[in-house]
Amino acid sequence: MNSWPGAEDDRTRVVRRPGQTPPPPPAWDVRGGSAPPPGPSEPTSRLGESPSGRRLDETIVRKVSRVYGRPRSGRSPVEPLRPRGRGSGGDRAPRDPRRIGKIVLRSLAVLVVLVLVSGIGLYGWLSSRINGIEVFEDYEGRPPETPGQDWLLVGSDSRAGLSKAERKKLATGRAVGKRTDTMMLLHIPEDGGRPTLVSLPRDSLVPIDGHGRTKLNAAYSVKGGGPKLLVRTVEKVTGIRIDHYMEIGFAGFVQIVDAVGGVEICVKQNIKDPKAGLNVKKGCQEMDGATALGYVRTRATGAIPDFERTQRQRQFFSAVVKKAASPGVLFNPFKGIPLAAAATDAVTVDEGTGTFDLLSLGLAMSDDPVNTVVPTASFPTINGVNYVQWDREKALKLFNALAQDKPVPKEVLAK
Repeated sequence: MNSWPGAEDDRTRVVRRPGQTPPPPPAWDVRGGSAPPPGPSEPTSRLGESPSGRRLDETIVRKVSRVYGRPRSGRSPVEPLRPRGRGSGGDRAPRDPRRIGKIVLRSLAVLVVLVLVSGIGLYGWLSSRINGIEVFEDYEGRPPETPGQDWLLVGSDSRAGLSKAERKKLATGRAVGKRTDTMMLLHIPEDGGRPTLVSLPRDSLVPIDGHGRTKLNAAYSVKGGGPKLLVRTVEKVTGIRIDHYMEIGFAGFVQIVDAVGGVEICVKQNIKDPKAGLNVKKGCQEMDGATALGYVRTRATGAIPDFERTQRQRQFFSAVVKKAASPGVLFNPFKGIPLAAAATDAVTVDEGTGTFDLLSLGLAMSDDPVNTVVPTASFPTINGVNYVQWDREKALKLFNALAQDKPVPKEVLAK
C-alpha cells in the first residue's frame, strides 16, 4: 500500500487504490498555513482559536515541529518559538542601562581589589628585602627631638658584592673594611616645604668621642666606630637629632644607576683619573653606573679636592633621584620594580626605617631640594694631613635653622 506525502495527519492514513489519482490536499494542510473549517456540528470559535480552545498558532507550531522537526522561518505565517532578542525590524533590543552600569561597577571593583592585593604584596615583598641594622643609641647630651625628618645619608667605599673583575673594572682597589666616602644631611620640613640637602665634607675637623679632634669620616672607620659613632658625632656637631640612617656601598651605587638606565650629568671640564677609572669629556652626557661612580669619587679636580667632590656628589644624587622619580621609570613596572628591588638590596638602613620611609625620602629628593655644603673657613694642614675647618658662626646659623624647621638663611648657603 502506498501513501501520498502530506496526505496524512497524526490520526489518518489515505490509501491509494490501483488506478486512482491522488486527491488534492485538504484545505487545512499545515504546509499551506490554513486551518480546517469547522464541521457542521462544531461551534464557530473566536478568531485565532480552534474549536478545542487552543490557539491555532500553537496547534500549527506543534504540527510543523512533528512534520519537519523544527519551526518554520519567520517569513511564513508560523512565528519562531523563541525569538532571540530581536525586534520586529530585525535589530537587537536595546540593553538596560542599569545592567551596563552594574557590569562597569563590578569590573571596577575587581580592578581595585587586584591593585590593592598587588600593592600589598609588593609592599610586603620590598619590606622583607630591607636590610636594617642597629644605629641609634641614647647617650648623655643627645639632642632632643626636632621637627621634621632628618636623614644621615652615607656612601661607603665597601667593596662587598664586587667580584675581582668588577673591582678591576671600577678601579676600586683591594682595600678591605669600610670607610665613609660621602656624608650628607637631608632635612625634610614638617609642613612639606622644600627639603635641604647639606654635604658634610669627610675631611671636616671635628671632635669624636674617645679620639679627639680628627676627620669626620674617622668616626666610621676607627676601631669601635661604625654607624653608631658616626651618628653620635654628627648629632653632637650639628645639634640635630638624626631620625633615619641610610648607607650604600660601591656595588649598590652602580646597581641603582644601571637600574634607572643611567643618569645625565653635565661635566664642567675634561677629567681623566686612572685611580677612579674615569675618562670623561666636558659637557652634558649620559653616565652608566661605573662612570658615575668614578665621577663622584675622583679627587683629580679643583684646588680643594674634597670640596669639589661634595659638589659632584650632590649633583649626582639629585640627578639619580630625578631620573628615578620620572614617569618613564616610576610608572613603568619593567623599570620601577627592578629599581625598587635594586634599591632595597643596595642600601642598609636603621632598624626603624621601612618602605614608606624610603618612599618619603625619594619624594623629598625629587622635590628639588636646596643643595649646599657646611660653610667653611679654612683648609689647614696638620702634621701633613689636610683638613676642612668649618666657619663656626655660619655653620651654627645653618644647623639652628634646620633644627627649628626654618628656611636656611641665604647668606650661609654655598654659592
